[in-house]
Amino acid sequence: MKKLSLFIFSVVLLSACNPLNKMAKYAESVKYEVIPNPIELHSDSVEINMTGKFPPEYFHKLVSVVATPTLVGESGEAVKTFKSVKFIGAEVEGDGQKVDFTKGGTVKYNDKVAYTDKMEMGKIVLKVEAAFKKKKKELGSVEIGNGTVITPKLVKADEKAILGKDKFNRITPKPINGQINYLINSSNVSASELREDDMKALGDFIKEGAEKEWVFKGVSSSAYASPDGELTINENLADNRAKSASKAVAKMLKKSKIEAAKAEDFFKNEGKGEDWDGFKKAMQASDIKDKDLIIRILEMYPDVVKREEEIKNLAETYLVVKDDILPTLRRSQLMINAEEVGYSDEEIKQLASSNPAELNEEEMLYAATLTDKEDEKMKIYSTFKSQFPKDWRGPNNVGFMYMLQNKISDAKTEFEAAMKLDNNSIVNNNMGIIAKLSGDISKAKEHYSKAAGAGPEVGYNLAIINIIEGDYDKAVDNCGSMNNFNAALAQLLNGDTEKAVSTIEASEDKEEAMSYYLKAIAGARTENKEMVINNLKSAISKDNDLKAKAKRDAEFLKMSSDADFTGLVN
Repeated sequence: MKKLSLFIFSVVLLSACNPLNKMAKYAESVKYEVIPNPIELHSDSVEINMTGKFPPEYFHKLVSVVATPTLVGESGEAVKTFKSVKFIGAEVEGDGQKVDFTKGGTVKYNDKVAYTDKMEMGKIVLKVEAAFKKKKKELGSVEIGNGTVITPKLVKADEKAILGKDKFNRITPKPINGQINYLINSSNVSASELREDDMKALGDFIKEGAEKEWVFKGVSSSAYASPDGELTINENLADNRAKSASKAVAKMLKKSKIEAAKAEDFFKNEGKGEDWDGFKKAMQASDIKDKDLIIRILEMYPDVVKREEEIKNLAETYLVVKDDILPTLRRSQLMINAEEVGYSDEEIKQLASSNPAELNEEEMLYAATLTDKEDEKMKIYSTFKSQFPKDWRGPNNVGFMYMLQNKISDAKTEFEAAMKLDNNSIVNNNMGIIAKLSGDISKAKEHYSKAAGAGPEVGYNLAIINIIEGDYDKAVDNCGSMNNFNAALAQLLNGDTEKAVSTIEASEDKEEAMSYYLKAIAGARTENKEMVINNLKSAISKDNDLKAKAKRDAEFLKMSSDADFTGLVN
């Protein structure tokens, strides 16, 4: 009996000296928290941030604890085991986060792991094992969180390719200039002047316009006198020169039967008087030794009569002024304005179909904008590619059409051909899409960086990559003012649920099932039950597969026990 008592005393004493039993008994007093809960997918990984709070007089000074979070699947299997973390008492040597026995303490934990699809559902369970000297004891398994919000995976791969646009102008301005020079104090147009090269070119221009049925809009004639004659005579002389120049052009127009020239306001004549500014410019451009001095002297005479007298003196003194400068100022400057009017839309459509060789590059590309039928557009772009083999827009636009047909390999071949012709920003945008769809994000970003300035499409395509990489703030910036699903998704992921809802409601995607589903998520994040239920109903009515998705979606965990929600998704 004495031996039995001694044995019982020894067992009790040993138990009293083992603090693991007490820690196991009061393990529930330790509080663990995971933020955020449920955990979230960002880029290609999930990050777990945990805090643990140990109460006072709990964590023995000679005990060490190893905690290991594990994501457990729906059927209880371990899907992903995170790294272990060690906590140690105040007198334990080695690595680990210290916890004071008297005061207790807060410990922190962080780990990031690659995401797998099996991590979508399940629970995060923390397995806790304590050690005291050579003894070990499990303190239990604690459910601390849920997994995993995968809303970023909703991003649509709807990158925007860019067409090589036309530069078609139906009306092409056709201006031409000419000049008629006159003898001193004369407004008569000499026959020799009409044989000068610029006037002959003007005549040829009129003939060409008549043959090609250009629309002649008007003739302007601005005439001048040299500042070496009397002011009153010069002003009248300039007016008469403007009229005589117009009459000379009128004869050319009449000969080519240009009816528009008969209009009352077709000719605009303006006599500009003495060309003092022209004289100064001509002097400055001359080789006359004292030209600057001469100009300053002349500027000293505000009296135009006195100035004319001095100019006459100069003309007698310097032959170059008389022979080379003053004659060039006695002139009429002519401008004929005409317009070449191209084919009408109907004519372009007809020629693109029946006789495309009659169309130039810009007309051909413009023809593709006149139809909504993809097969007709493809035919036009293919013809353009054959007809103008050195123009990058041919293969680029054929590639664009292949993208619409989801023929990625064919599109890649065409874009590569376009790039060989012209490595420009538009083609780089399109090659960036090919790289991204092939899984080469790095190459895609390289192309997009070279595509800067090609259009808002480039920013949008970058925004898709931003969402994939978890950079939601930049995704919002790159979407700019676009109103579509991905722009709304970026705003939601960036924390602006209100803006996300307004964006999706202003978009062309607003009636799509996923648009309603995204608004349901926005409702869940703002704890608006009515918004969740109403939008899920609309989403499921358009796509019944979303019923099963919503049931598994961690965005709706807080509603998993709500009767209206469960009735909708079950």
